Amino acid sequence: MKKIFLAILILFISVSSSFAESRITLAELTGTVGVQMEEFVKEVIHDSNESNTALIILQLDTPGGLVSAMRGIVQSILSSRVPVAVWVPSGGRAASAGAFIVEAAHIAAMAPGTNIGAAHPVTAGGGNIESGDMDKKVVNDLKAQMRSVVQLRGRNETLTANMIDESISLTANEALRERVIDIIAGDVSSLIKAISGRRIKMGQNNFLTLEFDSEVKVSRARMSFSEQIIQFVSSPEIAYLLITGGLMAIFFEVITPGGFMLGILGGVMFLLGAIGLKMLPFNWAGVVLIIAGIIIMAIDLIAGTMGVLILLGLPIFCLGGIFLFRAPGGELLSISLTVIIGIAIALAICFALVAFLVIKGFRRKVTTGSQGMLGLEVNIISDISESKTGQVMCHGEIWQARTESGVINSGESGIVKKLDGMTLIIAAK
Repeated sequence: MKKIFLAILILFISVSSSFAESRITLAELTGTVGVQMEEFVKEVIHDSNESNTALIILQLDTPGGLVSAMRGIVQSILSSRVPVAVWVPSGGRAASAGAFIVEAAHIAAMAPGTNIGAAHPVTAGGGNIESGDMDKKVVNDLKAQMRSVVQLRGRNETLTANMIDESISLTANEALRERVIDIIAGDVSSLIKAISGRRIKMGQNNFLTLEFDSEVKVSRARMSFSEQIIQFVSSPEIAYLLITGGLMAIFFEVITPGGFMLGILGGVMFLLGAIGLKMLPFNWAGVVLIIAGIIIMAIDLIAGTMGVLILLGLPIFCLGGIFLFRAPGGELLSISLTVIIGIAIALAICFALVAFLVIKGFRRKVTTGSQGMLGLEVNIISDISESKTGQVMCHGEIWQARTESGVINSGESGIVKKLDGMTLIIAAK
């Protein structure tokens, strides 16, 4: 019996010491929960499982994102052989899809001043999805997903379900008090200290005690530059801004030719926006409505309808933004109506300004060409009459001229009334 006890004690000490000597991997997850974040988490967890890693810390700050990407991240956490802690840093949040990721972690942690929750599915415009069977189906599916991970981690089922049913959001202190999370820590070192000595469940009947000393090595896993670009442009608001901004820049390049910078900038913006859309469950109807709205407003400038078509194009443009991300998989993905309305107002001001400049240009007196000569004052160099052509000085140039009627003598002044080919027709001043 003593030998068995001694063997167990030696095994426990060896496991604890091995974790003390191992490293911790810290990965920062910021922005929309999307395909790029999912792939990055999978890569971090795979590499950590293959190396001598004692703990993975996912530093999470997200407004939410794709259901499919959230499920992929949750599955990666649940299948990890290395314990995973998800920590919301100061000033961050774990909203919508982020709440599921936090609850899936072996250790759920938040910093003071953060919040978690608001996981009810919404449309791309931020409102509730359609009522009826579809609403119930989506909500019940998400509640089952949340319930499965919360039961596994032994946290508060009722309150996490209310995050989906009632879109409640909790502060860090409220979440700890209600057993929605396990730890409050203000920084990484405090988090590691709080985790050290905790006994966590890794499998059905497999428990593990984590022990870390102050010298434990923390290595950071970072996205590559290209991955960071994709993560940035795959935000719904950023993709929307890039698409609309690119289209506008290309349009103004077409109507004001002569340079290439605006067109090149518009092309790059549109391309980046298209990359972002590819990473999101977008709806082609939204893209068509956005393009149609801009074209209708552009026709207003070309046809000179005094803003009538702009008033028609703006609502179509706004509808495009609302419908852009209404597609399966985007139930937890939202684009702020404030962003859509703000862009629409800026677009309206831009078109109105261009329309004003065009109208002003039409009303301005012509100062070039033959039409620009009319009304100019001339100095008579040699006598001219209706039948006699002479020379006059006009605008610093010498012209051949004659009168409409009567005679104007040399040294006098006259006014250009019209042109007869290259001959000025002069009236007495």
